Amino acid sequence: MTLTDELQHKIDFKTKPLGALGYLETIAHKIGMVQQTASPQLIRPHMVVFAADHGIARAGVSAYPQEVTYQMVMNFLGGGAAINVFCRQNKIDIKIVDAGVNFDFESGLELIDKKVRKSSRNILEEPAMTPEEYHQALENGRSVVKDIVKTGCNIIGFGEMGIGNTSASSLLMSKLFDIPIAECVGRGTGLNDAQLQNKINILSQAIDTYPDVKTIDGIIQTFGGLEIAQMIGAMQEAYEQNMLIMIDGFIATIAVATLWKKNPDILKNCIFCHVSDESAHLRLLDILGQKALISLNLRVGEGTGCALAYPVIESAVNFLNEMSSFEDAHVSNKEE
Repeated sequence: MTLTDELQHKIDFKTKPLGALGYLETIAHKIGMVQQTASPQLIRPHMVVFAADHGIARAGVSAYPQEVTYQMVMNFLGGGAAINVFCRQNKIDIKIVDAGVNFDFESGLELIDKKVRKSSRNILEEPAMTPEEYHQALENGRSVVKDIVKTGCNIIGFGEMGIGNTSASSLLMSKLFDIPIAECVGRGTGLNDAQLQNKINILSQAIDTYPDVKTIDGIIQTFGGLEIAQMIGAMQEAYEQNMLIMIDGFIATIAVATLWKKNPDILKNCIFCHVSDESAHLRLLDILGQKALISLNLRVGEGTGCALAYPVIESAVNFLNEMSSFEDAHVSNKEE
């Protein structure tokens, strides 16, 4: 019997009607296949939050000023943000990474310093990153995961903080999938109708500035952000380390979509945790052929969807390992 058959048999013969645990059964099977065992385990779950500023924020694409990025990083470090609350609740280790925040943090903080530069550039004037900065960001993201792997961790989620990063993600989606920018733009931090139209106008101008950018790496370097690039590098490393990868909302999904464009197999390791309230996210999940675990109208970022979905992922593993089979429990199965 192959492993995939063994897993399916184990799932089907639990004390329940066939398929009655729904999508939990799919997740349990997926985790078993990633770990190549019919008795998988979740070890030392980690959440990594990458933070960076975006030059395009100065053009007025967000309802919040740019300094909120560093202020929120300080909030993360103080344990007061939503992601801190949910990670504490679910016993997930959290790491905060300075990928490119426009601020000088004092030494001694529990902050992983991977700053490539202070903020990406304003893409209305020049590409967000130079090729060298982009490749450095990828490597920095990889290095964070390499260190986490040493703890024994086999499941990792990624979050982000960066005023302006829904704009960068909308641009990436538009360019990667040839979708009109207006269909990729949402309200981000809570824009009203006039602000949303202004955001669309600004991002349309950005798209028109670089008509010849076509390659995946060129698109990320031109339109992306330092935290998104580091997340892409981190996801690639996590995949190569055969970790389970929890995917958060719109921004994390566009990050993994850039890798999917190069290697569709990465999705075998990914668990998509929630459907964001950011309007383009569901469409992006549909493009990737993925279904999310929860839908709570979240749009806070930070990896909160991963932390909230983690107990559901735990439940998938626990029922597979701990729930009785019909034979074990001496319960009659349905008649053929």
